[in-house]
Amino acid sequence: MVEINKEIKKLVEGNALGLATIDHENKPHCIAVGYVKVVSEDQILITDNYMAETVKNIQKNNNVSLAVWSRNWKEDCKGYELKGTAEYFSDGEWYDKVKAIPENDGETCKGAILIRINKIKKLA
Repeated sequence: MVEINKEIKKLVEGNALGLATIDHENKPHCIAVGYVKVVSEDQILITDNYMAETVKNIQKNNNVSLAVWSRNWKEDCKGYELKGTAEYFSDGEWYDKVKAIPENDGETCKGAILIRINKIKKLA
């Protein structure tokens, strides 16, 4: 089993992440995401405020990859790639959790993406 340790959690929750999905032509599609929370030792929760293509991609192919790196990479270069499978929720427990994230106050908050991480690779 993969474990999201304290260092990775701090990076994930404190920085923007790149979220890559696979589109209908089996090509990569990558966006930047914020408002990300680590909710267990192998799960990450992402808010869908403005996504369209990403959600369609997850519904067709739930394999995803995240990339995160430290903001001050010149002084303290740390980065990780996290791979896993995603599930989309437009209601229920996970949707309620993203709606409750303070940063989402006033946002559209259309849904929640729960990613179960199955591989972590150190990038830097």
